[in-house]
Amino acid sequence: MTDAPAVEAVNTSKRFGATTALQDVSVTIAPGSTHALVGRNGAGKSTLVSLLTGLQSADAGSIRFDGEPAPPVSDRAAWRRRVACVFQRSTIIPDLSVAENLFLNRQGNLVRWGTLRRRAARLLDEYAVEVDPAARAGDLGVEQRQLVEIARALSQGARFIILDEPTARLDATAIERLFGRLRALSATGVTMLYISHHLQEIYAVCDTVTVLRDARHVLTAPVTDVDHDALVAAMTGEAVGLTTVEARQPVQPDAPVALRLAGLTLRGSYTSIDVDVRAGEIVGVTGSGSSGKVALAETVGGLRRATAGTVTAGGTPVPAGSVPAALAAGIGLVPQDRHREGLIPLLSVAENATLPIASSFGRLGYVAPGRQAATARSFIERYDIHTSGPSAPVSSLSGGNAQKVVLARALSTSPSVLVLINPTAGVDVRSKESLLGAVRTAADTGTGVLMISDELDDLRHCDRVLVMFHGRVVAALPAGWNDTDVVAAVEGVTR
Repeated sequence: MTDAPAVEAVNTSKRFGATTALQDVSVTIAPGSTHALVGRNGAGKSTLVSLLTGLQSADAGSIRFDGEPAPPVSDRAAWRRRVACVFQRSTIIPDLSVAENLFLNRQGNLVRWGTLRRRAARLLDEYAVEVDPAARAGDLGVEQRQLVEIARALSQGARFIILDEPTARLDATAIERLFGRLRALSATGVTMLYISHHLQEIYAVCDTVTVLRDARHVLTAPVTDVDHDALVAAMTGEAVGLTTVEARQPVQPDAPVALRLAGLTLRGSYTSIDVDVRAGEIVGVTGSGSSGKVALAETVGGLRRATAGTVTAGGTPVPAGSVPAALAAGIGLVPQDRHREGLIPLLSVAENATLPIASSFGRLGYVAPGRQAATARSFIERYDIHTSGPSAPVSSLSGGNAQKVVLARALSTSPSVLVLINPTAGVDVRSKESLLGAVRTAADTGTGVLMISDELDDLRHCDRVLVMFHGRVVAALPAGWNDTDVVAAVEGVTR
């Protein structure tokens, strides 16, 4: 036993190209404590975790465990003995048994299955995990898989565990059981770093909290010394960017309903969502990563099939789980991942931007290049796409201009409903202004807009903002909200 901190990050910095992901951040975690790490998206939490787990090396500063320098990044076995991370997305291999997962790559050259299962049973019993070692891991519930991952981490000798959004997919009863187990582990001297967007959990299970904002350390203090408002203020800081926007004319209450969601439910993501979006209205939806907001937008756009409820566009029911059906119903979608879902990199700017309307440029499957190029040129001018021309490969564009192509394609059919998922993520300020300007223009011409976003600057353009928490809409904020109200609702804080 020593008086040294269990874990220290000392003046750590990390850059990825021109982006500063972490700037001179220091954090000290006491032995046996449960230390919270909070901050809004992009604050630097994931980068700090990558340094603490040895997945990345710091450009400056150092990591220490129990007062000793961290091992080289190349020595993965040494890192596993010092730290383990239970990620929001399970690392359990579903087709293997629980016992095989517990001792993966540690079962020896000659596997004696009976011995392996007995070792697994002893390990599970030690940490009070009631799971059959012979069970197929894929058949376990979310709570059971998390507990198996914790037991596996501890069995490798790690006494420092990072828990990344551990309650994201648990119900209230399972969350309370998890908290009880975490308290028991802490009592045995296990040190934990607890990452969560749900601030009420910080007060329930953590001793100390560290806040990161804009890649910098803002605050470290005992949880009992920081009330909810102070914690939200530390996360929010001074409003940055497009803090004021030109007011929109109010949408008339008798305007026709462009999009209606009634009792919409997707098991494991969201429950009983009822939302009306009127023609010309911009409705924002925000929430943490586990809130279900992205899954909701993908359901409306046809990428997911709801387990209950209906989507109606312009008074007509939209068949579930079909992108062509959503397009035919007048729904345009800007997906979350423009690279994987929004663009075809081997095609040109013109081909990507006009993909849904390609049939209008000729007959019997023939596309007249001149007509397609002319339409693409009009899109390039309208959406301020910086490119050498319609025939340029879309892969040659910057992130902001590529996103403009995705938006141009979504609007090419003159949809009655436009659904956007984080439309300005990863783009510069000028591109953000162009994108949001185009969204406002579409709304001004009568398109109903459902905009899912983590960015406060995006949400300022909305006529109202809905906040989702654990799969339900928990707050509806009219225009004129302030940053603190939105962040508090996202984090599950009742003000």
